[in-house]
Amino acid sequence: MTRRLKLDIPGPDLRVSFDDVKAKGWPALFAGDVETPAGAPLRLVLEIGFGRGEFGIELARAAPDVAHVGVELSFRRVHKQARRLAKGGPRNLRLVHGRGEMALAELFAPGSLDAVWINFPDPWPKKRHHRRRLVQAPLVAAVAERLARGGVLHVATDDAPYAEHIDAVLAAEPLLENAYAPARWLAEVPGRMPTAYEREWRALGRGLHFWAYRRRHA
Repeated sequence: MTRRLKLDIPGPDLRVSFDDVKAKGWPALFAGDVETPAGAPLRLVLEIGFGRGEFGIELARAAPDVAHVGVELSFRRVHKQARRLAKGGPRNLRLVHGRGEMALAELFAPGSLDAVWINFPDPWPKKRHHRRRLVQAPLVAAVAERLARGGVLHVATDDAPYAEHIDAVLAAEPLLENAYAPARWLAEVPGRMPTAYEREWRALGRGLHFWAYRRRHA
């Protein structure tokens, strides 16, 4: 039986819409919650598909001077995360309900992102569903264009066939370089904050795959 969703937000509502961002811009939407030195651009970090939400919260807490944005397709997950933040979560995090591809294309200017995180996206294992996978060449190209020079795209999966697909797509993007080279990916990243799913899968002995691809300077 599905638990009924509590619709109230018991505190500040940190959700923003596509229209909010287009009308006001990210600096205005983070005003008062992220301190930016005079004349310096707002530092932005994006998480696409934040799932249960704990990873984005810990990222934001670890870097209070950076603006964090979480985009999630599931309305229920966005609403639950908004309730969690309203009860005392970090104020330097904003939530967007929508598709990651659309948010990336419409809400972020080229060179505006310090980092992009994609943690354990749905692998869509059946061949006829592969076109639905999030990590595809057009998305990676869009991420690369929106990363600042030296900015990093982080990707993780527990699915071995999807790992091969992700690795090929990342390696083919000319604006990015593998920060873990000569390794194709790492099975463990020292100091990385684990997601709830990651803890579960490690306990089950499933292999994990992590990438960090950096925006080239030249």
